Amino acid sequence: MSPKEYGAKLPSKQLAILAVARFAEPLALTSVFPYLPEMIKSFGVPQNNVARYAGLVGSTFSISQSLFAVPWGRLSDKIGRKPTIIMGLISTMTCFIIWGTASSLAMAIAVRFIMGAGNGNVGIIRTMVAEMVPQKELQPRAFSIMPLVWSVGSIFGPSFGGFFARPAERYPSLFGDSWLFNRYPFLLPNLMACLFFFVSVVVATLFLHETLETKRHQKDWGLLLGEKISQPFQKKPHYHHERHHRPSFVDAEASAPLLPKSGVVPKTKSEAPPTMKEIFTPQVTTNIIAYTFLALHSVAFDQILPVFLNYPRQVPDEENTHLPFHFSGGWGLSSNSIGTILTIYGLGCGIIQFFLFPPVCSRFGTLRCFKAGTLIFPVIYILIPYTALIQNTRLQLVALMVLLLAKGFAVIVAFPCITILLTNSAPSVRILGTLNGFATTFSGIGRALGPSITGATFSWGVKRGYVIPAWWFLAVISTVQAIPAWMIVEGDGPSREEDTDEETLLDEDDSDDDTFQGPEGGFWVWHYKCYGNGVCEGVTTSVDVCYG
Repeated sequence: MSPKEYGAKLPSKQLAILAVARFAEPLALTSVFPYLPEMIKSFGVPQNNVARYAGLVGSTFSISQSLFAVPWGRLSDKIGRKPTIIMGLISTMTCFIIWGTASSLAMAIAVRFIMGAGNGNVGIIRTMVAEMVPQKELQPRAFSIMPLVWSVGSIFGPSFGGFFARPAERYPSLFGDSWLFNRYPFLLPNLMACLFFFVSVVVATLFLHETLETKRHQKDWGLLLGEKISQPFQKKPHYHHERHHRPSFVDAEASAPLLPKSGVVPKTKSEAPPTMKEIFTPQVTTNIIAYTFLALHSVAFDQILPVFLNYPRQVPDEENTHLPFHFSGGWGLSSNSIGTILTIYGLGCGIIQFFLFPPVCSRFGTLRCFKAGTLIFPVIYILIPYTALIQNTRLQLVALMVLLLAKGFAVIVAFPCITILLTNSAPSVRILGTLNGFATTFSGIGRALGPSITGATFSWGVKRGYVIPAWWFLAVISTVQAIPAWMIVEGDGPSREEDTDEETLLDEDDSDDDTFQGPEGGFWVWHYKCYGNGVCEGVTTSVDVCYG
């Protein structure tokens, strides 16, 4: 049994560090939703056109993100995942400060374009998770972590946006005399989000390990500094043996990858970039199509829901309401109330993500769960606009939350599953970075088209007395998205060409114990552990790990 197969487990520490690095982005991005309609109106846009321009602002971000996703992916294949992620975090943090000072629609659109162009972390983080966890049995839990981070971020994000937008008006005793927040009423939630970006950058710099095969052996000054900072808080190493497992990159318990005892890092052959034929196999193409349509209608829903909740209520009467199709009212809520609803929604999604998705996916399988998720969306989209007709406030809120949580369950199931299916459809781990770059590009096209078309459709409909066209457009798109779901065949995962070299390295010495140089003067010993029942398995232990 190879060391990779023995005791396979999640690299929990590194996944947790990656989650911390990721957390600021969903928090900041979802903080925009509650106050975006009010922000658009503050630029002088009429109420009936708010949905159109809110969709335009959202689609601008996605368009630029899709245009630059492949270059970011290729850059991460060249210089490493970690530095690329850090650059994206710093860029987004800077853009959010500028976004909070936007004084015109043109400025808001320009900042969102730059924000999307300066961050390719969606595909790169997905690639890092795939490189950390190649074992299929561990992938449902591993790939559910980042959506869980998004769910947690979506709990706090709307709270920031809803509660801290317009602070001079809402909290005059604290901010009433502030020139800054009177001049820029939407700056405060962005400043608060930037604190989380700063934490993400620091944590990624000091503690995140590189996963790119050709870069993981290089000296990382950030990690060295992180070791020195954390050393006083760690137990002093002893001479006892401690079992470790290294599946596909640095183990969660190790502080550095294994090196040959000569101390010389093996040279990695320089390979040409993968061709389009290598990347776009039939199954890869089918997965990307499904992923693109999923992103289109899901993100469009997230953009249009706050607009619908903010749109003025309409008292049904014989003139303006002819059921089941002719009505145009919304909920008439403020950004504060919208933020509360989205926070409750995010909290429910977090619970579903953590407690339901892993056992459900393990029980029924990735492909079945994805197919089931695709069937839920059309029903939700058809029913959502009719909540505006419910006159009982409590019943109306209950109906909305039931539909939102059902939609949240579908999203939580669908996105991790399509990510796993896409990763396992890759013919080789060598193309994962580029593949996820293309996946981000095509999904970005969907994220761009969805909000812009849905926003324009919403504005067109309400001017004519109909609120349902935008929602039924989403229902049609989600129905179309279900078609390729039934054409997907679950793959076995990308081949890892470097595995043969690693196993050869371990087998070069026929002795029972092989020694490798460890981090900063420590040593790793490869030996065989016998359990007395005729079963012997290889394990790696750390001996005399010192950091002098």
